[in-house]
Amino acid sequence: MKRLIAALLMTATPALSFEIGAMSDAEKTAFGAAVREYLMANPEVLVESINVLEERRAASEVENDVALIAANRDAIFEDGYSWVGGNPDGDVTMVEFIDYRCGYCRKFNQQVQDTVASDGNIRLILKEFPILGQDSETSSRFAVAVKQIGGDDAYVKAHHALMALRGAPSPEALRTIAGDIGVDADEILNTMNTDSVSAVLRDNRQLAERMAIMGTPTFVIGDTLLRGMPADGLEPAIAAARDGKG
Repeated sequence: MKRLIAALLMTATPALSFEIGAMSDAEKTAFGAAVREYLMANPEVLVESINVLEERRAASEVENDVALIAANRDAIFEDGYSWVGGNPDGDVTMVEFIDYRCGYCRKFNQQVQDTVASDGNIRLILKEFPILGQDSETSSRFAVAVKQIGGDDAYVKAHHALMALRGAPSPEALRTIAGDIGVDADEILNTMNTDSVSAVLRDNRQLAERMAIMGTPTFVIGDTLLRGMPADGLEPAIAAARDGKG
């Protein structure tokens, strides 16, 4: 941008003021012509300027995300009701906002599990965040009810079953899952629409709204917010969190 301004000043007549508001109509016309002439001759300056703006925008988003995580740290990492797996004493906590009807959540579910298993020192938290319609809501209500009634082991089994479920989460399909994971189907189905389950989904939704999370999967790793699965995977963000840089 400094190159652009310098070039414009050199091509403009010495009498022109660089304060746009102080220019006469004739000066504005001359200045506009000088800008156009320079940019036509040096289009790479526009590319450089756009790159700088993009870098500044990205840096601003990172700073904003760090502030959002700091302001909501307890609700993110210590809500008291979300499932906690991996290594509960791990040196890095990774939080994933999930929707069972989200194709990307399904696609990357095994990758997330493999990353946690191969690392061995990650504390994983799953947050139910159904945003894709009634089937999403039904699936999350079932998962939360399973955790409340059957505990953590039953929940993670239900989680994987729901990720693998290709049809709708009908009462029949949910009864089959309940039977497979060893929980009482009637009790789970009767619990799904209770206030205790609704409170979990409401709190997660309000947290997501405060953090400007609008899609799944979304990850929080240390002080880094990842909206979607990065092309290079989760490992760089995990490493940055360990180094105190993310």
